[in-house]
Amino acid sequence: MKITNIEELEEISRNVRRDIIEQVYKAKSGHPGSSLSCVEILAVLYFNQMNINPKEPKMEERDRLILSKGHASPALYSILAQKGYFPKEELKDFRKLGCRLQGHPDLKKLPGVDMSSGSLGQGLSVACGMALASKLKKQKNKIYCIVGDGELEEGQIWEAAMTASHYKLDNLCVIVDNNNLQIDGKIENVMNPKPIDKKFESFGFEVLEVDGHNIEKLIKIFEYAKQIQEKPTVIIAKTIKGKGVSFMENKAEWHGKAPNDEEYKNAINQL
Repeated sequence: MKITNIEELEEISRNVRRDIIEQVYKAKSGHPGSSLSCVEILAVLYFNQMNINPKEPKMEERDRLILSKGHASPALYSILAQKGYFPKEELKDFRKLGCRLQGHPDLKKLPGVDMSSGSLGQGLSVACGMALASKLKKQKNKIYCIVGDGELEEGQIWEAAMTASHYKLDNLCVIVDNNNLQIDGKIENVMNPKPIDKKFESFGFEVLEVDGHNIEKLIKIFEYAKQIQEKPTVIIAKTIKGKGVSFMENKAEWHGKAPNDEEYKNAINQL
């Protein structure tokens, strides 16, 4: 069921943020900062935009989402659980040996996962393959691919971008989670990918920008992206790493570490 009520989507986002902190805290490992920055993007896609059915997770003409930045799996797992792909109680098993909720998404283990991801740079290539296959089958579905801005340093991203443009994959929508930080610090200090918009434009993409935490604007930009023809679209979503937890916001050190007991209580109280 498509949710159009902004307050309801905001509540889903708040629940996802709490789930992220709970998962990473209980596992004593994970990537909270990167997960918290893409929450609203996932909430809008899964609850407002995508043609999907949890009761038929392999539906042939479903829309697909590739979380190329697979280390943000806690956000995806919470969304999938809230959507009904598996019991929410299973979130407590995050990163446990033998569980379905691995540190990075595994399509062979968990319904709703369209690609086993986590090796940065690979998701966009797979998304291009899916988009091209859908075109050849004359299907009307959309392929969404979320990449990190630090991930843009991977050369394979730009090979895939060239492919998307060459084949005029207008059923492909790339979302850059542009929080400006990666594990080693600011993206411009590690390997500067800027200007991101001009780079994608030079590769033949329709380039859009949006506040990645504003649900109303996200809905509008995704609806607009559906109208683009004859070329792929990239949405540069301006986000905040660690969004929602004050001591994690805009802090690169929270890219990949779990909160201690005191930090956990502080984060949950804020959320």
